[in-house]
Amino acid sequence: MPLAYRPGDPYQFIAEASEDNFSTLGVAFMEDRLQMDNGLVPQKIVSVHLRDSTLKDLKDQAASGQTQDREPSSPEPKPERDTVDSAGREEPGATGQDSSQQLTGGEGERGEHSHLHLFSCHECLELENSTIQSVKFASAEDIPDLPYDHSGGVEGATDELCPEREESRVNVAGKAPNILIYVGPGTQEALGRLEQVRSVLTDCVDVDSYTIYHLPENSALRDPWADNCLLLVITGLEPIPDDLYQKFMAYLSQGGKVLALSSSFTFGGIQMTGKGTLEKTVQDLVFCKADGSEVRLSVLSSGRVYKAGPGEQLSPAGLHAHLDTEDKDKTIVQVPFGSCGGEAVLCQVHLELPPSSPTVQTQEDFNLLKSSNMRRYEVLQEVLTTLSISCDVRQVPALTPVSLLLATEEIRDPLMRWLEVHVDQEGVIKSSKLSLRFVSSCASEVEVTPSSIPVVTDTEDFSSNHFNLEIYRQNLQTKQLGKVILFAEVTPTTMTLLDGLMFEMPQEMGLIAIAVRQTQGKGRGPNAWLSPVGCALSTLLISIPLRSQLGQRIPFVQHLMSLAVVEAVRSVPKYQDINLRVKWPNDIYYSDLMKIGGVLVNSTLLGETFYILIGFGFNVTNSNPTICINDLIAEHNKQHEAGLEPFRADCLIARAVTALEKLVHAFQEEGPQGVLPLYYKYWLHSGQQVRLGSTDGPQVSIVGLDDSGFLQVLQEDGRIVTVHPDGNSFDMLRNLIVPKQR
Repeated sequence: MPLAYRPGDPYQFIAEASEDNFSTLGVAFMEDRLQMDNGLVPQKIVSVHLRDSTLKDLKDQAASGQTQDREPSSPEPKPERDTVDSAGREEPGATGQDSSQQLTGGEGERGEHSHLHLFSCHECLELENSTIQSVKFASAEDIPDLPYDHSGGVEGATDELCPEREESRVNVAGKAPNILIYVGPGTQEALGRLEQVRSVLTDCVDVDSYTIYHLPENSALRDPWADNCLLLVITGLEPIPDDLYQKFMAYLSQGGKVLALSSSFTFGGIQMTGKGTLEKTVQDLVFCKADGSEVRLSVLSSGRVYKAGPGEQLSPAGLHAHLDTEDKDKTIVQVPFGSCGGEAVLCQVHLELPPSSPTVQTQEDFNLLKSSNMRRYEVLQEVLTTLSISCDVRQVPALTPVSLLLATEEIRDPLMRWLEVHVDQEGVIKSSKLSLRFVSSCASEVEVTPSSIPVVTDTEDFSSNHFNLEIYRQNLQTKQLGKVILFAEVTPTTMTLLDGLMFEMPQEMGLIAIAVRQTQGKGRGPNAWLSPVGCALSTLLISIPLRSQLGQRIPFVQHLMSLAVVEAVRSVPKYQDINLRVKWPNDIYYSDLMKIGGVLVNSTLLGETFYILIGFGFNVTNSNPTICINDLIAEHNKQHEAGLEPFRADCLIARAVTALEKLVHAFQEEGPQGVLPLYYKYWLHSGQQVRLGSTDGPQVSIVGLDDSGFLQVLQEDGRIVTVHPDGNSFDMLRNLIVPKQR
């Protein structure tokens, strides 16, 4: 029985739990399995340590009926699972780890604002303990709520500096915003399907909020993709191997979302049967939306339909569609799965194929499909939205010229003299990736392409809504780095802007590229980099002597840059408690919950010098697709009645470059020990448990970094060993391996 109640919105109660049950509650909450007897679904759980005397008082009050608030006399009955599932209701997702005694319940609304958050200022700053005991005595005041409405703007002063925010579906799971496409074995036909599906998804979803990747069969079996996937798209009629099918079902059981497009994938009581006369024919489809309205359109049939298995019945609730024939064959069904919010939409009409597809056999069929093409997108977007994917499509912005800006006027003359010597007769500097054409001015009609970009050198009248040169100058306190700025409102990627200049321009000029938007941002390995407005985007050029402390330990460069971003915020007076952290090897996180930025390093050794391009980006004013620094500041202000001002991207880029120069200097003077104390202060991993090799491998504890910047772990036998990532592009802390000794 609860010790005390508080009815209303939100409904709250306090319950007593042992430390073991404490942990069980937290796990159940994270997995969306926690539900109260009256059917309410908890929105938050918060740990509060109550003295024995307080517990006795609460129990006495409860026994005597003197509690301030009483439970409603007629609570809602607990809904049957089938009823909830057939309605497609989502229970709120969790974004982190906690264990608690105080629960706040809601009535199962769609979980667009529920977060599980743990923050105890002193323990988290030190990160010495990550167990239940480490938060046992945390007070309620130390555990702030995350804002319920993340789609709204940050209040107060933030609104003055942040661009107007648009309503968007929030990634409440805290997962990486990935949509993965599985097409079966890597045949040419399968790869063709991959491009078809990728193309239509790109047209439908908000490309600022999601990245779309191929999930190869071997990666699906081996890599930890399920923890980094908001939607799994399965296409292809080839049978799915049993071991992989079990992986997909496990993902569903954990609350995953699946879209099966003309696929053999089914589960539960849903069976698929073939109707050869329908294959590759154009049919009339009646599509019923979740609100009951209908869309009628012409579609290309796969030749297969769905039916209920023996003793089963296809639910009429949720999305569904049937062919407008005598049999009314079901071709789209929405199927909930499990108690954690998992669901799938199964489809046997080719929503992924355009009317121009070679599969379309006649001109008449082409015409029918072409006339229904907009409705095809309407249906597909309705399906994706039902699976919690935002379809607020934004047009890819046009590329803009680059402005050549200077942090200090003293270098203008030497820079212009250098340019006169190094440009060709047409004012161009070429690299393998693009040509930069240096011009004094640029008319608005001049074409800008990914391979040819004008650079405007006369910037006396420069202005931008997103970059203030004076603010950048005020916050840049370096001797060398970040002095010469190539700024673009929209560019393919800041990495390529510096490609033709990195080996030629004198290093004391300190080259940096800054953009408001990137259209082809790059992440680690095959990963893409989302670049919405409000993200600080930059590539910095530094040179490191080979025969130096850092030159012998180049992997540390990514650690230093990640640390510099965190230090840029937390070194500001009164901002030290903003819970921004580094995640090994190259990510910036809010607590241990959500990624807020990352670092990409490309290095080239030329003679005795490393020339290093450091790409870094982090969310400053953009709440989507995860969370941003100004959200953390606004929440800090709310919880502590503080008045901290929000940051601007230009300010934080300059501060991060300044911090990096100081960290590089400290490393060159003292080696790793010159920076590791600060790194450990802000990193996520003290005492963290990981497994080696696979999810079933031996469990070890992270203890620090070795002399080269790789993780060191403590094994059960007491030995400390260095571990390396296994090469998967989803989570570098998963499937760590011990390198072979030479």
